[in-house]
Amino acid sequence: MAHSLAAAASSFSPPAARRRLPGQVTNVISRRSSVSFNCQRMSFMSIRSRPSQLRFKICCSAKKETVDKVCNIVKTQLALPEGTAVTGESKFSELGADSLDTVEIVMGLEEEFNITVDETSAQDIATVQDAANLIEKLVLEKAA
Repeated sequence: MAHSLAAAASSFSPPAARRRLPGQVTNVISRRSSVSFNCQRMSFMSIRSRPSQLRFKICCSAKKETVDKVCNIVKTQLALPEGTAVTGESKFSELGADSLDTVEIVMGLEEEFNITVDETSAQDIATVQDAANLIEKLVLEKAA
């Protein structure tokens, strides 16, 4: 059974993936947009692939001063107790922030840094470091 599944899977693979040499790394993106599966007495719906944005991003880390300012704004907006550790890796959700708190944090950042954060960018902010990186990017764009 496992052998027949492997054989079936290899028939769907692009030819470049089947000719890979040991130790060779190959990235293959399939151009198939729809796949259907049939099994004895059972039929499954087609699975359609949808184009999506690339998730791989390269960016530089923000300055320590920016991260520290963002940490202080997050502490203030969330009314965190004294001594609560907030670092660049801190996730807003782990600090107890809900969606309204996140909106208030973004508004505080906009006011402090005199920037405007669009809704799409605001939705990508999950950590203090994400916010600091976005702030530095927007500040540079504004200065240019």
